[in-house]
Amino acid sequence: MIGGRSVLAVVPARGGSKGIPLKNLREVGGRSLVARVGDVVREVPEVDRTVASTDHAGIAAAAKEAGIDVPFLRPEPISGDRIGDFDVLMHALKATEAIDKKTYDIVVMLQPTSPLRTPAQVSGTIHMLADGNWDSVWTVSPTDSKSHPLKQLTVASDGMLGYYDSRGDRIVARQELSPVYHRNGIAYAITRDCLLNQGSIKGGRAGAFVVDGDHVSIDTEWDIQLVEWILSKRKDGPSQ
Repeated sequence: MIGGRSVLAVVPARGGSKGIPLKNLREVGGRSLVARVGDVVREVPEVDRTVASTDHAGIAAAAKEAGIDVPFLRPEPISGDRIGDFDVLMHALKATEAIDKKTYDIVVMLQPTSPLRTPAQVSGTIHMLADGNWDSVWTVSPTDSKSHPLKQLTVASDGMLGYYDSRGDRIVARQELSPVYHRNGIAYAITRDCLLNQGSIKGGRAGAFVVDGDHVSIDTEWDIQLVEWILSKRKDGPSQ
């Protein structure tokens, strides 16, 4: 709870990942991705309740072992790879409120695929939402200039090269580029009102909690290897 407002953390962890089968059960640093969420969220005092939204019995068991409640299984209609975060969070919120017979003022989504998160980052996101007039607060990371939208190229079917944005043709030095940011999946804090009345996980006023440093959102086997390397470096000493 924060400022008299109750906080529900939702861990979306379906079993049907195609890129990495049963991705949420993969281990990095000796812990499964879903277990790592449990390790973090128990150190976030603002969270009153944490539930997993999954359609897979194995993930449900791993979540429970990590201290994450699984009071329901995700229905099949919202278990496919074309289902957005909004539908998952709305179902989790309504189902948990019905079970607990109470309302939650803030919903925090913690995706298992961002295993480098820290409790302080999650707490900071919740505090930014609670302390400001925001509908939502998303964690973001600075995007490397090499991946800036104005540096991106297209290749036509005939092999012709072009800029994704024609303004890129006028960029000479990276210092000319305005900073841009990307979602890192560490935390999304959203008000209940934003979900129910605006029908959105972003809303009209969305704040950015900027996180620097090493953060990987896992989609590929290479991402798994990268996270393992970062974790190994962190163990080498405080400078890492």
